[in-house]
Order: sequence, then structure tokens, then C-alpha cells
Amino acid sequence: MRASQPRQDKPPLLAAVACLAAAIWSLIGATDIGVWAFEVLPLGLGILLVGLFSARLPLTRLTYSMLAVGFIMQCVGGRYTFSAVPLPDGFVEGLGLTRNPIDRVGHVLQGFISAVFLREMVRRRTSLPPGWWLAALITGTCLGFSAFYELAEAWMVIAFYPDAGPEWLGTQGDPWDAQWDMTMALVGAIAAQLMLGAAQDRALAKAR
Repeated sequence: MRASQPRQDKPPLLAAVACLAAAIWSLIGATDIGVWAFEVLPLGLGILLVGLFSARLPLTRLTYSMLAVGFIMQCVGGRYTFSAVPLPDGFVEGLGLTRNPIDRVGHVLQGFISAVFLREMVRRRTSLPPGWWLAALITGTCLGFSAFYELAEAWMVIAFYPDAGPEWLGTQGDPWDAQWDMTMALVGAIAAQLMLGAAQDRALAKAR
């Protein structure tokens, strides 16, 4: 049986305006339109559909806000490419890093925000309660999504940038870049459930 459906919160207007502004800012200053399209359009279209079908696909304000944060981060990557996001002089060296860390942060957010969204969908649409099975389902799905994203990047390079693979992928000379990206997404997915799972359940309970 499907669980009873909580009422929906309307998508926050401020979050919608911020997403639109970020998309315009990102597109105007994009260094590579192909990178911009790959980074911004998929999530942008997904968020647009979520907003259009908010009456039939209800979400809490927590999840709407997390989706907005993820989209704005993608807009930053779409404008500069994640490996070239400008940081203050000496920031990378000051932290003892050898590469721009924004790409890693982006993949943590990828797992984190995907987990928040998927967990709410499962809680709303099924009778699966909080616990190990829910955590395993969400974590595995987020990791699978991260792996698919890495494959999609490779397919895009093969199809459109065959002579500029390392530069387009933003590996920054790291042969384990894809594996680290998936690890970061895994960390983000687990962290989201530990940090926001209880808050999300309370928000869902209030919405019933």
C-alpha cells in the first residue's frame, strides 16, 4: 500500500528567483557553452518540472531549498568549469591542496542534495519507514547516479571533445578523479541522511 500523501509546500519564490538569476549570470559569462549546457541544463530542466508539477509532486521547503542550492552550484561550474572556479590568491596553497577543491565540493553536494530529494520521494510515495533499508536504498541510488554522471561525462567527451578529454573532464592531472568524485558523492549522501533525516521526517509529519 502507498503511504498517505502529505500536503505540499509551494516552491519558495526566493529560491526560484535565485535560480533564475544564477542561470542568467552563468550563461552570460560561460567560457564554454557545451560545458554550460552539460552542467546546468539537466538539473535546471529537472527543477523546472518539479516546480510545474508541484501540486502532484509535493516536496517540503527543505528539499526545494536544497535543490536550489545544488542548481546554483551547477551554475557556478557551468560559468567557469569546476576546475577553473576562481578562488582567492593563495587559498589552495594555504590549505595545502594541489588542485582546485570546488569540483570535490560539487560532488559532495551532488550526493547530499540527491539524497535529500530521493529520501523525501520515497517517504512520500511508499510505506518504507526510516531505518537501514531506507538508508541503503537512498545511498545506493545516489552512488549509482554519481557513477552514471561520470559515464555521461565520458560519453560527452568522446562525442564532442575527443582531443581534449582531460581538460574538459577537469581531472586536474588526477588519474583517480572519477573514483574520488564518486566517493565524495557517497560521503554527501550519507551525510545528508545523518544530518537532515530527522528534520525531514518532522517536516513531513507536519505536512500530513
